[in-house]
Formats: sequence, C-alpha cells, structure tokens
Amino acid sequence: MKPPTAGEGSGGKTEEEAGMQESREVRKSARRRESGGRDKGAAAPLLPAGACQRHSRPEPGPGFARICPRIRPQRRERSGAMWQVSARSLSRASCRGWQRRLPWPGPAPSPGTAPAQGLSSMAPAIRLSPATRSLFDEPLAIAVQGLGPRQQVTLRTSLRDETGELFQATAHYQAGDDGQLDLARCPALPGGSFSGLEPMGLLWALQPQKPFWRLVKRDVQSPFLLQLEVFEGHGERPGRLLAQAQHERAFLRDGVRRVPVREGRIRATLFLPPGSGPFPGIIDLYGAGGGLPEYRACLLANHGFAVLALAFYSYEDLPKGMKEFHLEYFEEAVNYMLQHTQVKGPGIGLLGHSKGGDLCVSMASFLKGITATALINGSVANVGAVLHYKDITIPPLGINRKRIKVSKSGIADVIDALNSPLEGPDQQSFIPLEKAECSFLFIVGQDDHNWKSEFFAVEGSKRLQAHGKEKPEIVCYPGAGHYIEPPFFPMCAASMHLLFGKPVMWGGEPKAHCEAQIDAWQQIQAFFCKHLTGKPSGTSSKL
Repeated sequence: MKPPTAGEGSGGKTEEEAGMQESREVRKSARRRESGGRDKGAAAPLLPAGACQRHSRPEPGPGFARICPRIRPQRRERSGAMWQVSARSLSRASCRGWQRRLPWPGPAPSPGTAPAQGLSSMAPAIRLSPATRSLFDEPLAIAVQGLGPRQQVTLRTSLRDETGELFQATAHYQAGDDGQLDLARCPALPGGSFSGLEPMGLLWALQPQKPFWRLVKRDVQSPFLLQLEVFEGHGERPGRLLAQAQHERAFLRDGVRRVPVREGRIRATLFLPPGSGPFPGIIDLYGAGGGLPEYRACLLANHGFAVLALAFYSYEDLPKGMKEFHLEYFEEAVNYMLQHTQVKGPGIGLLGHSKGGDLCVSMASFLKGITATALINGSVANVGAVLHYKDITIPPLGINRKRIKVSKSGIADVIDALNSPLEGPDQQSFIPLEKAECSFLFIVGQDDHNWKSEFFAVEGSKRLQAHGKEKPEIVCYPGAGHYIEPPFFPMCAASMHLLFGKPVMWGGEPKAHCEAQIDAWQQIQAFFCKHLTGKPSGTSSKL
C-alpha cells in the first residue's frame, strides 16, 4: 500500500486541493465586496440612536437591487436572521416599487393612528388626540408624522349623516423640515376648503355634496364616524393615499341619561347628567323645522344641566303643520321640569333658536317659574303662526313676499320679507316681554339673512328698559349667520325653508361663523350657570 503523503488523514492538503481552496476564497472575497465588503464575523456597523437592531440592516449594495428587483425578504437559513429592509434604505437605493409592494413588518398602529395599507412602520401616520373618540363640541387635535421634509400633502375629512349624505372638506399642507405636520402649528395653504392656521378647519369646513343640505344629528346615541385621509401632493385629484384613520364624534358623555318623556301632551326627551342631582333645568326649543332635535340638549347636558328637548309640532301625534300654537302645551313642559326631583329650583331656563326663540319669549312673558331665557337669533315678535294663551291671542307678524329677492341660482334672500313690529297692525305681534320676570341673553349673528336678529334684540332691550326691567345681555357676532349651532357644526349657507317652500340663504362666513359658535356656546353655559345656580361657569369643555 502506498504510504500516505504528508498531511493525508491529518488535515494536510494535496496540491490540487490547495488550488481548489484558493479558488473558493477568491469567489467568497468577490461576494463580500459585492454585498458591502464585510466579512462574516466582522463587527456590525453602529446604528443611529434609537434604531431597532432587529428591524434594521445595512443598505443593500448596488448588486442587490439590480439582481433581485422583485424578491421578497426571506429567512437566511445559515445565519437564522431575517432580512428586513427599512423603507428609508430602500428609498436611498432608488427602489420605490418595493415600498408599494412589500408588507414590511412594523409595530401595529396605535389607536387613532393608521398608516396606509402596505406601507412600512416609517410610513406616514395620522395622530389624533383624543385618539379614537371625542365629544362633538370638543376640539380634536390632528397631526401627521413620518412625512418627507417639507413634503406637500392634501388632508381630507369625510362624514356621512344618518341619511347617507356625504360631507367633505380638504386642505393643502406642507410638512416641516422634520417631516411632521401638526395642524395646531402649521397653516393650511390656499387651494382647499380653507387656509391659514385652523386646527379644527377640517371639521367646521365640511360641506355637503348634495346642494342645500344641512348637517343635523338625529340619533344622539350613536356617534358620527369621521374619516381622515392624507394624500400625496396638491393636485386637483387626490394623489397616492399615504395614511388614513377613523374617529368617532359622540354626543352623549358616559353616564348621561336619555329619558323619553310622554306625559300628558308632552312629547320630549329629558337628558340628565350623571349623579343624583338636582341639576339646573333648561327647556330647549328648535325652530320651524319641527320634529324633536336632541343634539343640542344632550351636548348641554354633558356640561351638568338637566335639559328637556321639547317637540312642538310635526312629531308623533302633535299637529303636523305650523298654523297655531297654544301656550298651555308649553306650560305643561315647564311644570314637568319644575316638579322633577332631579331639577333644581326655584326656576328653570329656556333656550330657543329662530322660531323657538320667540316661543321662549312668549313662555317667559306669560308663564311662571322662568328664571333665565337665552335666544339664538330669535325674534321678539310672534312669527309664523297664531299664538293662544287662555283669552290672549297674538297674531303672527305680517310677511310681504314681494320683498323676497331670488338669485339666478334660485336661492331666496328673505331678510326683508317680515314687516316691522313697530308699525301699524303688526304692533300686535310684538310679544309683551316686559311682563317677564327673568334675565335675557340675546345671541345675534350680524349676517343672519333669515330675519333681522340684531334689530329684534335691540328693540327687545329698549322695551325692557322702558318698563324699568333689567337690561338684557346682547352678544353680537360679525360674520355669523342664522344657524348658530354648538361648536364645530359646519355652517349651513343655504337650505330649504319650510315656510317659504324654497331654498333660502342663511348668511354667514364660515370661519367667523365657527368662531361665533365656539364663543356663543360658552356664553350660553355661563349665562345659565350664573342665573340658575348663582355660580360662575365650571364647564369642562377644552375650547
């Protein structure tokens, strides 16, 4: 047997084997150069502060993008490590298609945060505070993180009412140098629904896609669902979707009780704050639209008031039309509140908008137990229907339809349609508010086109003072229209008017109207706190 040569069976190599080993080393060296030049076992490069080692790796070399343009990250069996390439390193490697196709791993979005599907953990995300749910009259903080430096984006909000009608608003923004966008610090650029520094603009600027449609809440036990989206660029059409989120805008605070009331002729809903009470009581009346709107009453109850939303026509078995009203019906509602164990006496407050306003003036003038009356663009003359109380009859203020102006688009301006309650037979329509034993607050939109609200407030004040009564509070808002609602309801510029049977303009400039709604809401609460509790307002609103 041939003796073994040196090294055989003991780790030595023949000349042929040594040549093969050298060839393998050359190929391994070439692979190392192509993959970045790091030998196996060499120290890993330092990561930026705060980077996660598990979700990071060096940038791919030029051969990676060229050779493997469509390969998904796979497990490396020999090392057991996961190839996980960040969106940022892919972007530097000019491999944009990967960002669209690969479901890169990353932490799950926190509540109120949602990157667009298919983007990495470094993708843009919407941050909301409160995160998932807030009350409708409370502010909502909106921010976007993860954008590129000074990246231009379009933000869009969408909301559908209970009939399915869509409301939307858009705004153009540019992120900061750090890729952050905070609506409380970044002004909206021209070209969207609004411009300037408007942290809540995406809510108050919502507009209906259907003409002459007003946003109302019919079922206060369910929230509005707000959809927020972030799109790339400022084009007329939305660019690529970068992020989206949903948020609930609720009307009932936890613990507030909703109690349907069907006692005698009363058709109403009572909202009671949490606790045993008693609470300062308010009766809330809306205008000529009829039905039983509850959303203002329940929002007010969230702030510590016992509020009765009272229907007075076009609801259940109440009269269908607005031909005449009997004040005895409203007297039943007043007595119901005065006798309720959870309503604090000795008197209650009245809150009325539009037609509900002059009904509140009549209630305060003829009924007992009224301590404070707040009117939102109300009239001091009886409007729209005959009013009866015992042997007293107050006719409605006259209307001259020839004074109605109709635009080319078919929208009517009815501001001059009513006659003056200071002249001729129409003086009988002036409600004798000097008989009232309560304090008055007039909330006035100076651009109200339904009627001359400021005129009515001033004339009401003159009449009260002429009879030695307390001067009322009058708060006027330039640029505010007729429908001064709770905060952040979008302004309704025009909608159908039941009395005139056509769309009418309500007046108002959106930004000024929004600011008026925020302040008026605080004024109303402070007024009722002062006169129903004797204490300054302690509202919990963050406005």
